[in-house]
Amino acid sequence: MKLLKCLPALAFAAFVGQSSAFSFGASEDAVMIAPPALDLPAAPGNLQTAVFAGGCFWGVQGVFQHVQGVKNAVSGYDGGAADTAQYEAVSGGDTGHAESVSVTYDPGQVSYGKLLQIYFSVAHNPTELNRQGPDSGSQYRSEIFAQNAEQQKVAQAYIAQLDAANAFTRPIVTKVEVGKAFYPAESYHQDFLTENPSYPYIVINDLPKVAQLKKLFPDQYRAEPVLVKNQ
Repeated sequence: MKLLKCLPALAFAAFVGQSSAFSFGASEDAVMIAPPALDLPAAPGNLQTAVFAGGCFWGVQGVFQHVQGVKNAVSGYDGGAADTAQYEAVSGGDTGHAESVSVTYDPGQVSYGKLLQIYFSVAHNPTELNRQGPDSGSQYRSEIFAQNAEQQKVAQAYIAQLDAANAFTRPIVTKVEVGKAFYPAESYHQDFLTENPSYPYIVINDLPKVAQLKKLFPDQYRAEPVLVKNQ
């Protein structure tokens, strides 16, 4: 049976072995931040795509699957070549890929800027360089893979806005890149949070993110997640 983990096998074993030292709320608390001053215009019914990398894709996918206006959220890889877009290769940390989530959304229901606000506030910690929580390596980096120049402009402006406001205690390290291709991950990674709610990694690191989404963004929260396997 394949061992599912978002961190290397030995580190995962040690992490699970020490899990009694952690509580349900062990993931870092979300930060309530201002929405972006610059956003993209609403275009009802015209579905758009946003791609975010912020550590293990299980939690990032799980968060966006609970956002109103999101029609699909797929775990995958972005930043590298097609022939290395597979889990075992990406886990080595030298493919250029980051574990990412491709979010299909209706901008008439949720704006790109609101997705960015949730990404920076709830989905991950944008001040950690090449790591998130127990996971380390460039494949867990914080990066926005903009789909066009307009998204790139909004994302870069928002990072500058947040840094200028000292929204976080440390500078944001999130990269913004345009022109990269997204590759869906293996089927066993899709909907992982929903299908494995008692998995130790999920309990400790990711379920608190969904709870924080509900608390901080009640108007954007949907109780029933939109799942890849229901598409």
